[in-house]
Amino acid sequence: MPPLLLAHNLRREFDNGSFIAVDDVSLAVQPGTIHALLGSNGAGKTTTLRMCSTLLRPTSGSVLIDGIDAVAYPRTACKRIGLVLGGSLGFYPRASARDNLLFFADLAGVSSAERKTRVDNALERVGLSQDAQKKAAEFSTGMFQRLHIARAILGQPPLLLLDEPTSGLDPDVALRVRDLIRELANEGVGVLLTSHAMGEVEELADEISLLGAGKIAVTGQVSDIAAFAGITTTSTFTMPAQAANLADPLAKALTAAVGEEVVVKQRGYASHWNITVFWPMITNNHNEELLLAALDSLQAAQPEALVTRPALLEEAYLAVAERLAR
Repeated sequence: MPPLLLAHNLRREFDNGSFIAVDDVSLAVQPGTIHALLGSNGAGKTTTLRMCSTLLRPTSGSVLIDGIDAVAYPRTACKRIGLVLGGSLGFYPRASARDNLLFFADLAGVSSAERKTRVDNALERVGLSQDAQKKAAEFSTGMFQRLHIARAILGQPPLLLLDEPTSGLDPDVALRVRDLIRELANEGVGVLLTSHAMGEVEELADEISLLGAGKIAVTGQVSDIAAFAGITTTSTFTMPAQAANLADPLAKALTAAVGEEVVVKQRGYASHWNITVFWPMITNNHNEELLLAALDSLQAAQPEALVTRPALLEEAYLAVAERLAR
């Protein structure tokens, strides 16, 4: 089955070419899958999404939306897209949520016979049925975000592009939105989303593209991101607050023991330190033994709540973030 979105060698320059926001980005979104763009602020996520949505013309490169050349025929291509950029703009503030959606359903080409049913279904899916008669001006940030999603699905597009879809939402509402995104993918919709929430990406995404300085560094599963970062597992533990900062000496001791660089991150709290050890690819099942021996050589206290497991997405990202910066 051909992809719903196929972007090839996208490049976007600003300020007469003095700033390259996106450089040689290629990606694909298949029907029924969720593809996440992950990266720090300024990495190029939103610029990439806006080019894929036809809102921003690429300096070079191509975008196919459901087989349509979106650069040559943006008006035709955008009818196949549901776009969520968030914010409080884009709705008539004095009109109710339902009246806003009825208007946008008309713009999306929904027939008059289906319009009310589509609007009511969209409001139900995003949990806004009870707020349907409220004016948009009365909506909170989270309610606006859900109203944007409702608007995006009115025309039942095959492709959804979502920029930070759970930003500003309370945890219970964010969970509902994530469930809805997964439901839509299960129904065959292709989804391209950006997010800063590592847990959200790990939970939702079938494929992840990690961006840095406008380029895709790696695309794949969490294990692929971890392999790119040069780690396979992590050990996390806590130490008493009065303990010395162990990050540098522990990293040196473990690097000497392993023969390859071991990264250690330490974060302080009022009552304790949280310490994470990022083990390189060559290490084995004796990581905790190496760690305990290194701590003993440093005359440090015994670690508490020690856990060693496959690297999480956030841990892999943190291990590689510095070298992805512009």
